[in-house]
Amino acid sequence: MANFLLTYHGEGSMPSGEAEAAQAVAAWNAWFSQLGDAIVDPGNPTSHARAISPDGSVMDAVSAPTGYSIIKADSLDAAVELSRGCPVLAAGQAVVVSETFPAM
Repeated sequence: MANFLLTYHGEGSMPSGEAEAAQAVAAWNAWFSQLGDAIVDPGNPTSHARAISPDGSVMDAVSAPTGYSIIKADSLDAAVELSRGCPVLAAGQAVVVSETFPAM
């Protein structure tokens, strides 16, 4: 089994009230429950991001992910199928699924 990095992209927002926050938490908990032992790291949202160019200049990142999770699966296609239930999709965001491999 390989690990897969799921990065979330698109316009997202934090829940606006307690009821919306509880609904979001319930959706994430339901998805994590579905994943079972496939979840390696449930991840977190991300916030401010900067990009460093090859010449060393630094700028605000314009296409940074809004969050991440790490799952394990037998193949990229299997990881994609597991990712179809990710709650960010219902919020209009996209999920990019990338296979990782041990290099060090």
